[in-house]
This record gives sequence, C-alpha cells and structure tokens, in this order.
Amino acid sequence: MAPLVYLCVRPQQDAAHAEYASFRDAMRLDETGLERWDLVRDALPDDAFTRWRGFVVGGSPYNVTDPESTKTDAQRRLEHALAAIARAAAEGRTAALFTCYGIGVATRTLGGEVTRGYPEDTGPTAVTVTADGSRDPLFGSLADAFTALTAHKEGTQRLPEGAVLLAGNDACPVQAYRVGDRLYATQFHPEPTGTAFTERMAIYRDDGYFDARDYDRIASRVLAASLTEPPRILRAFARAF
Repeated sequence: MAPLVYLCVRPQQDAAHAEYASFRDAMRLDETGLERWDLVRDALPDDAFTRWRGFVVGGSPYNVTDPESTKTDAQRRLEHALAAIARAAAEGRTAALFTCYGIGVATRTLGGEVTRGYPEDTGPTAVTVTADGSRDPLFGSLADAFTALTAHKEGTQRLPEGAVLLAGNDACPVQAYRVGDRLYATQFHPEPTGTAFTERMAIYRDDGYFDARDYDRIASRVLAASLTEPPRILRAFARAF
C-alpha cells in the first residue's frame, strides 16, 4: 500500500523537521508509513497522487491573505500545489488533512473566504465539537469539548460550499471542517505535544505571533495544557486512509 506523506510548507528547516516528527509520533507511523516532501524547495511530483495515498499539510509562517505582491515564488508555487491537492481530495480522488496555514489554502481553493478577522493568540484554546462533528468518523469519538494549540493570523470567514463544520469556538468559529469524506481541515495544530510546541514557539518568537517577552508565561500555559484529543484525529485519519 502506498504511504501517506507530510508536506512541509515551512521555510525554517528546524521547525519543519520537528513538525514532521510530531506528525509521525501523533499518527504512530514510522518514516515508511509517513514520508516527507518539502514543497518550499521542490515542486509536487507528477506522480504524487499515485505515489502517496493521502496528504498531511503542516503549518507555516505564510498566510493565504498575504498580498500577492509580497508572496515569494516558493509560496505561490506551493499554494498552487496545495490547491491541486484540495481539489482532488474534495472530489474523492485522494485523502488530505490540512492544518493551520493549510486550512486557508483549502478554504480559498474551494470557494470559501479567508480573513484576518479571526486570529488566535499563541497557546491553548478551547474547541467545541459540533453536532455534525459528533457524527463524523474522525471527530465523533472525541470529547465534546477539548483543548488544542493555536497560533495564527487568519481564519475562515465563510466555509466552502458543501463543507461540514466539525468544530469551532468563539474566537475563531471555524476550527475544523470536512468536504466530502476525504478532505479534512483544522485551524488548530493537532500534532504537537506541549514541549514540541514551546520549541516551535522559540523559533518563531520574533515573528509577531506573540510578544517575545511573554515567551515564558505562554510556554508555561502550553506545558500545563491537556492535549489528549487532537492527536486522536491524526490517528483516526491514518487508520481511515
């Protein structure tokens, strides 16, 4: 059986290596079960949809809502590749799970709207599963409310047509959705442990997600958070696809 693949969309290699390890650990897969492809540096291969049975997209300091004039060639190229994957998954031709930055690409590609109106501070946030989410194959076994980790500057204003809202909260109403039965998207990060997230925070401490002087305070909140439910989404995705 073809493996799944983690698509790296982070220019920072140390953050990307750690994120890949977090996805592998959360999904309980080794490097043969979850391969890695760096979309920042390499184009999506022509045989991507036969080489891999599904795609997992990580986070990035990029934003879909960045003005086109400010986007690098690498960002434009990888967004084009992610859009192709989103369309294929929505049509049932592959499986894909888009997280954080990835949800923005999927939303925009499939006709939804992304805005800077729903940012969330770096750290733990409360997420509530919707009634539709409680019946979903991946989200249905989760607790009705759980804690997840976020750090983003944009969010979904309007869902793509036909999308099913799976989870949300007051700060960012669209925390997760599904299109068809093979495309999932989460605004929160489902993969990191608290320790891994604080290490990622250290890499991005000067990138405007939080005041660098608040690192220790935020890190203590992250390390104290119970993060039992988000990794279960990834394990269910790995089993299903």
